[in-house]
Amino acid sequence: MISLVNKTKDIKKRRSQGMKWIRSTKRLAIYARDGFACCWCGEGVEDGVKFTLDHCIPYSKGGSNEASNLVTSCLRCNQSRGVRSLSAFGRSVASYLNHGVKSVDILSHVRRCRARRLDMDAAKSLIERRGSFSQALKNARSK
Repeated sequence: MISLVNKTKDIKKRRSQGMKWIRSTKRLAIYARDGFACCWCGEGVEDGVKFTLDHCIPYSKGGSNEASNLVTSCLRCNQSRGVRSLSAFGRSVASYLNHGVKSVDILSHVRRCRARRLDMDAAKSLIERRGSFSQALKNARSK
């Protein structure tokens, strides 16, 4: 019984590691690949939004942490998506954006972002020049 309790705690601990589940270099490279903007609503780093990474196939449903399964998402979009499908969430976002963007355009943008190559060297260099991930992201905000 004790081993089952410890195993459950270990699983919960791994699921709630904040930003530790992905290297900061890869996280920054994904943000850069996606233009430092939410792939769903388009809010950008210059708008002061808090970025997260959204699993296109949710992690809880077997989705991986590979870059091709991750897109930049603002906190609002990521939290409101939950485990909805890409198409269902694309329709939802299109309805609340209210500026003529269609769900097919949003989904097309998400597909293009996922297909782009990550520039890990550029992300690593940016972090080294700025001294930390947070400073590199802050620098992106001021551009």
